[in-house]
Amino acid sequence: MSPPSDAAPPQPAPPQQLIINAQYLKDLSFESPRSPHSLLTQQQAPEVSLNVDVKARSLGPDVYEVMLTISATAKHGAETAFLVEVTYGAVATIQNTPQDIMPFLLFVETPRIMFPFARAILADATRDGGFPPLMINPIDFMELMRRNQAQQQAAPQQQPSLQS
Repeated sequence: MSPPSDAAPPQPAPPQQLIINAQYLKDLSFESPRSPHSLLTQQQAPEVSLNVDVKARSLGPDVYEVMLTISATAKHGAETAFLVEVTYGAVATIQNTPQDIMPFLLFVETPRIMFPFARAILADATRDGGFPPLMINPIDFMELMRRNQAQQQAAPQQQPSLQS
């Protein structure tokens, strides 16, 4: 039997936390430059090109703003049917997290949480513009982050963001 110890047992490290404090629509733009002609001549689905951008900035200790921008351009041949862009924001608190995984939480995990809301806004905007709702497939934010890191290594003077 060992003698009683006055030392307190070691306290476990506080858990890592990613808390989404708020989500909001920061900017929404919809243009249909050929309306109503583009609505009357819809015989086949337009060709849609997408661009995705993720940016993050510090708002204070452990608090960040993450902005997910998704833009889509739909064309019938050379004619633009519509252009839509949404910037969807979130305020996130990240606590007790090692610095080496912060980019993952800011540029992968937070946009993954935000994406369904931004996608719904895009679908509603295109539907309200007279077109079928634009339903975007899930985005691999990890792959976007890898591409961005490769681009930054090639050109280190660029501002951090993710684009596809």
